[in-house]
Amino acid sequence: MGRPVTLFTGQWADLPLKELARKAAGWGYDGLELACWGDHLEVDKAASDEKYCRKQLEILEKNNLKVFAISNHLAGQLVCDLNDDGRSDVFAPADCAGDAEKKRQWAVESMKNAARAAKNLGLKVVNGFTGSSIWHMLYSFPPVTDEMIEEGFAYFAEMWNPILDVFDECGVKFALEVHPTEIAFDIVTARRALEKVDNREAFGFNFDPSHLHWQMVDPVLFLNEFSDRIYHVHMKDAALQLNGRSGILASHLDFGQAERGWDFRSLGRGGVNFEEIIRAMNHIGYDGPLSVEWEDSGMNRELGAKEAREFVKKVDFEPSAVAFDTAFESE
Repeated sequence: MGRPVTLFTGQWADLPLKELARKAAGWGYDGLELACWGDHLEVDKAASDEKYCRKQLEILEKNNLKVFAISNHLAGQLVCDLNDDGRSDVFAPADCAGDAEKKRQWAVESMKNAARAAKNLGLKVVNGFTGSSIWHMLYSFPPVTDEMIEEGFAYFAEMWNPILDVFDECGVKFALEVHPTEIAFDIVTARRALEKVDNREAFGFNFDPSHLHWQMVDPVLFLNEFSDRIYHVHMKDAALQLNGRSGILASHLDFGQAERGWDFRSLGRGGVNFEEIIRAMNHIGYDGPLSVEWEDSGMNRELGAKEAREFVKKVDFEPSAVAFDTAFESE
């Protein structure tokens, strides 16, 4: 049968959940990965109100959809992000705007509540971001010391271990989407982040090959490196558009602008090798959902979402239970 194909609702938060559920069912999706913004899931309410959880689940059930994970990326970003230039004000309640510490306190509680909400929904995985206090030091100029980077990873552990304690209490796992601006953005930093929280089981990864591809990190190597920590999978494509004028730092050009060195693409229209990714997931035994995170500034999103679901169904396949040449073996 293959893995269930779901749609991440984060890019669709402008639509009421009832409307999006109807559309997603019409496109053939098996379920939705609910974002904790818009009206898709109020995480604080879901953490304490089981009737509310039942109401949200019923919206999906009426459309023959399931939910396997929820995602609280926006709150997670604020846990370790020390930048406060106003861009993240929209991530938190209005009364937190302009107050970095108030946003952080809200974010920590929101992430704890995400674990409680998942438990009330009968789920085992929450996806999201961690933020990073050292992302702005990426280029190492002005000069950055090893101690400064170590302090950043230590701060991540200090902030996230108490959150992960709540995940453990709820029997839920946190899946970090390895991503630029997070504490882990490639294989090296993902390993370092795991080690910093003592490889505790509550912390793993939401595998998204698009963010690795444009950095020229091999997504298959990531799957093999962290075979026991792939708690969820995003299906998203990206394309390198290097023409000698721009690079992978994107030239301060927004998504969709022609001269960017890379951009996201609808599934199958970029450079990610999904054939090898599916084979790697079969090898490591990942049998969870394949969740389409649809982003393509050059394409109608409803056309893209429908096409993406069809692409995933076509590219996914189950592993063989026997060797292909078993029939030739002598008795």
